[in-house]
Amino acid sequence: MINAENLWKSFPLARDRPGFKEFIVNAPRFFRNNKDCYWALKGVNLAVRKGECLGVIGNNGAGKSTLLSLVLGVAQPTKGRIEVNGKITPLLELGAGFHPDLTGMENIIINGVLLGHTEEEVLDRMNDIIAFSELGDFIEMPTRIYSTGMQMRLAFSIAIHTDPEILLIDEILAVGDTSFQKKCGKALMKLIKGGVATVYVSRSMDAITKICERVIWLEHGEIRAEGEAGSVVEEYLRSGL
Repeated sequence: MINAENLWKSFPLARDRPGFKEFIVNAPRFFRNNKDCYWALKGVNLAVRKGECLGVIGNNGAGKSTLLSLVLGVAQPTKGRIEVNGKITPLLELGAGFHPDLTGMENIIINGVLLGHTEEEVLDRMNDIIAFSELGDFIEMPTRIYSTGMQMRLAFSIAIHTDPEILLIDEILAVGDTSFQKKCGKALMKLIKGGVATVYVSRSMDAITKICERVIWLEHGEIRAEGEAGSVVEEYLRSGL
């Protein structure tokens, strides 16, 4: 479902526009360094099969979000190639795509359509989405009054009821109460067993070991370790990073 080979991704380092005097005095250095860049990923290879959950761990700045953006297609690799076969459902930012002045129910329709369904198809699943979210009467209220946990409930419920083929998850399951986290984990496992390919980024090592089969550990844009979830997580924890 996902195959990436030798992925490199760079971002230009910000530089203020020089004044005239600075430009004249430092022109050689300015032209020499104007191609300076930051490499967020360096030669990353990965593959995710149908019905597999790949965990991605690492400290802030390791390249996790950059990797997800390449898989999603909102960014392109500087070098290397990535191939994605299947409809992607992203859960990368809580409330992304929610209109704050629309009700939860209205946002379900909008997000369902954005994920590739007709309004009729979304309405057919409306009751199941609302029931899973456990939002009760809040579903008829504008999402601007929702807490972070309520937004997570709604976003996750929409995602799992719109026939995902590939799920990209970034920390979203770490939000909310423990009982709902467990409920989300069970729902996710059901999707994975049904053939959904998943890339799961999380700082929760407990969730990673419970949900993921394989894990890659990113450090400074490179894969430091890859393999069975338990062993990679253990190595990561031993490192003290």
